Amino acid sequence: MCGIAGFFSPNGLESDLITRMSDIIAHRGPDDSGAALWKTLEAPSPSSQIGSNDTARLALGHRRLSIVDLSAHGHQPMPYKDGRYWLTYNGEIYNHVELRAELESLGYGFMSGTDSEIIPAAYDAWGQECLHRFNGMWAFALFDTQEKTLFLARDRFGIKPLYYWTTPDSAFFFGSEIKQFTVLPGWDARLNHQRAYDFLVWAMSDHTDETFFEGVYQIAPGHCLTLDLTNPPTFDNGRAPVEQWYVLTPQNNTLSFEQAAAHFKTLLEDSVRLRLRADVPVGSCLSGGLDSSSIVCLMSALLEESDARHLQKTFSACSDVASVDERKWIDKVTARTGVEPHFTYPDLSHLFPLSEQITWHLDEPFGSSSIYAQWHVFALAKENGVTVMLDGQGADEMLAGYHAFFGPRLADLFRSLRWITLAREALLIHHRHGRPWTWIAAQTADSLIPNRLRGPLRKLSGRTYKAPDWLNLNILHANPVNPNPPAARSIQGLSRMQLLHTNLQKLLHWEDRDSMAHGIEARVPFLDYRLVEFVLGLPADYKIADAVTKRVLRTGMSGTIPNEIRDRVDKIGFATPEEIWIKDRAPDLFRTKIEETIEQSQGLITREALTYFDDVLAGRKPFNFTLWRIINFAQWLRVFSVKV
Repeated sequence: MCGIAGFFSPNGLESDLITRMSDIIAHRGPDDSGAALWKTLEAPSPSSQIGSNDTARLALGHRRLSIVDLSAHGHQPMPYKDGRYWLTYNGEIYNHVELRAELESLGYGFMSGTDSEIIPAAYDAWGQECLHRFNGMWAFALFDTQEKTLFLARDRFGIKPLYYWTTPDSAFFFGSEIKQFTVLPGWDARLNHQRAYDFLVWAMSDHTDETFFEGVYQIAPGHCLTLDLTNPPTFDNGRAPVEQWYVLTPQNNTLSFEQAAAHFKTLLEDSVRLRLRADVPVGSCLSGGLDSSSIVCLMSALLEESDARHLQKTFSACSDVASVDERKWIDKVTARTGVEPHFTYPDLSHLFPLSEQITWHLDEPFGSSSIYAQWHVFALAKENGVTVMLDGQGADEMLAGYHAFFGPRLADLFRSLRWITLAREALLIHHRHGRPWTWIAAQTADSLIPNRLRGPLRKLSGRTYKAPDWLNLNILHANPVNPNPPAARSIQGLSRMQLLHTNLQKLLHWEDRDSMAHGIEARVPFLDYRLVEFVLGLPADYKIADAVTKRVLRTGMSGTIPNEIRDRVDKIGFATPEEIWIKDRAPDLFRTKIEETIEQSQGLITREALTYFDDVLAGRKPFNFTLWRIINFAQWLRVFSVKV
């Protein structure tokens, strides 16, 4: 829910800046808006009067998407404890009912039924440790008028965004989206060259606290920041002194596989139950895969208990290209649950007319046209009056759902001398998933070879990576190195890497922007921290064996989801037939887009990009999403007037 904004300046700033920062993200909070300003930190109460000639040292802004307690009691910035605390907050604390009861037993009172009011009360009771008690997603700023501190925090896995930007005179700005800084005096959109290289060459984004904009940072997942406003804060090259409050710690357990599968279902069911708490309609994304089907079926059972099953709606992206269409799988789930299904068929004709709008909402370039399909799903939900959507992000990363987990699996069998199992596993991967033997060997070796030797061995084998000739490194001043963390040597290690540093972070970025662009709150039950910590502590065999991924999910959900879904081994998701669009349906259109990219990239993309395009078209080079990244990167440069 919602969007937040704020600034602090030792010297004071124009008060109407907070209005500009809030208005540009009105899509995040169409139901209400508010601001609180302090001309001096000693003021007994803030002002909500904003004038063009007024100045403020501190300002908090808010755009509200009403989800829990739709009354005016949910207005923000929200005061608490006779105005000692002031909160601006984006997210949901799902266990707010239980926390409210605990806090009331400690003598705290509440004026609303919102989850928002729980935050300042919990902070007053437990200080920063309150974060460990929250089960949810959040990015918030809390001003303590007594201590003169500004406390900002982000949830464990970074489901909700929180960015900041500083100026040389120690002014500090924060917000839910980067575009909020574009309305500020002194803003200059400058390219972060290293992050651009990481994206264009390696498809990496949101893997550090840096962004594509030089000088703009995000508070990392599980981190927080406390600013003492009585002393002008100092920033190291624009970076604020954040600290980590959450460390992902796998649970140790001795459960049998059957016990673990049953406990997994219990935890997931409770996570879904908590995420159904809302005073507005709740729907779900449905791709027909294991993850979304599990959520839909659990929702159906829970809603049936409360005689509300008839309210359930699902939203799916389909295609007229059979290879990426999951309609047959979706139909099995809808037939099983009796939900009200809704379908959208994103096509090529609207891709480029919409892609610049999507890029503006996403703030940064995005990796494939699958984001375009996701955009249509949330637009469809909005058209049908749904305000909250449950989605399956996070399951693949923690349950070893990607083929990249086969390498650590085989390496583990090799190290434990389980030769027969190793041979059987490799054979099943080859036959069941169609992976070549060379791929299987390379993936296994990458998880066995010490990281200090991987570079030299790649060089000896002729696999040293060089910058592509379509990228001008004389203009893009970046170090041409692989930005991925060292290869994970275990399934648990790869899960941790994908959850916290690589894959999941960019998926959550795209999920947040695509949903909030339509005034929809996306909730992700698989990222309940209790479930993540439990799954990460399970033995590797519980997650992947016999070339079958997500074993504990499949067994736990047996009897709940259709057998055909449970036994699927292919994976599609909300995909588009991008390769068919490029190669078969509109090669001239995409070639024109590459030509435009070369002209608009300020020299970064060379004419060799056309040669690369022709090679992909002719089959001389394999298709991947590089062509889309090249095109969309140039769109992003233009949309935000970024200087290279």
